Amino acid sequence: MTIKLYELAGADDDRRFSPYCWRIRYALQHKGLDFETIACRFTDKHVIAFSGQDKVPVLADGDEVVSDSWAIACHLERAYPDRPSLFGGPAGLALSRFYVDWADTVLHGTLIRLLASDIHAHLHEKDKDYFRETRERRFGTTLEAFSSDQARTLQELKRILTPLRRTLQGQPYLGGDAPLYADYTVMGAFMWARCVSQVPLLESADPVTLWRSRLLDLLDEEALRLRAYG
Repeated sequence: MTIKLYELAGADDDRRFSPYCWRIRYALQHKGLDFETIACRFTDKHVIAFSGQDKVPVLADGDEVVSDSWAIACHLERAYPDRPSLFGGPAGLALSRFYVDWADTVLHGTLIRLLASDIHAHLHEKDKDYFRETRERRFGTTLEAFSSDQARTLQELKRILTPLRRTLQGQPYLGGDAPLYADYTVMGAFMWARCVSQVPLLESADPVTLWRSRLLDLLDEEALRLRAYG
């Protein structure tokens, strides 16, 4: 049976901007698995109700339904042990948890200040009120005010990327000579930005820029056809 991946989409079906869904796209490609993607929007809770929760990504793999990007990655590793490993062994799996937690808190926490208004602009009309209400409640201010100090946020992004930059000066990927799930976790954040924002996040000579380019080169034709900037 075909693996199905339910992904978050904007107004256009081919604008897939969830960083968590991008992690799993990369993971499925890494495993060499064929899969079908289904677009769903913030307010399309009924589309993924079969998963028992209301957030993407959701993976339907035969009789198994898995939600949450980390749980999906672990499922893929267990279910397809004969395919290339996402973690490079138990130690790599344990270390990947750090990258997941760092990306989910520090990196996403910075990027959302750049992206919140752009995300809203790319949403389907039926999602815009939901996104504004839920995010403004979370941020404690309007989307516009939250995203207003772009220059300061870009400087903060440059600062928090310092450990990543130093690591990538000495090796092509976070996984070493080849990418692993740690790479896909962090790259998901950059795909999030790439799909909704035209703001340049990195300087051309930054090691993180070169790493990002290498990971873009790994995308299949379907992924490269999706709407994005740069």
